[in-house]
Amino acid sequence: MRTVFLNLSVLIFILSGCNSKPDPYAIKKQSIGLLTDSTLVKDLELSFLNDSITQFIGGDEFLGKSNIIKVYEKGTEKLLLELSPKEALDSLSTIQNVRVMDPRFKTIKGLNKNATFQIISSQYRVSSIQNTLRNLIVSVDEMNLYFTIEKTELPENLRYDLRKKIEAVSIPPKAKIKDFYIQWY
Repeated sequence: MRTVFLNLSVLIFILSGCNSKPDPYAIKKQSIGLLTDSTLVKDLELSFLNDSITQFIGGDEFLGKSNIIKVYEKGTEKLLLELSPKEALDSLSTIQNVRVMDPRFKTIKGLNKNATFQIISSQYRVSSIQNTLRNLIVSVDEMNLYFTIEKTELPENLRYDLRKKIEAVSIPPKAKIKDFYIQWY
């Protein structure tokens, strides 16, 4: 009787694990929700069954302009994601960049669009920091993530010199993320 109960418990545990649904807001190195780095543009509806997808055609593919694909929460005007395909106007292309617009999307360590630099640097190893005209671009290669932080978040002496190398220790812990991206190569 005891072995029957044990076997039944193990079977129920295994079956319940098989029925678990993937988190539609989980960010992993090669996926965000049901969207993966190998999902084709023509198959996006399968990844976003409960959402609305719109495409903006940016222009001629020969000019190198990409078309931005926006994913909205169905029935609302709430923008969830902006997707940029590797090849403009090609339905067989995969997605290269994902701009995360909704804070419900987060990594397993809880990093989301509303995070601060302190959360980024305490959870992940910062791979590089690029100094641009208006922003810093902070890369986390282990997760294929990068973030922009406005230079207004920096101390005054670091805001204006583009040649100055910005180190992680120079960025205030409370500096807010402006944009949150996933990039697949």
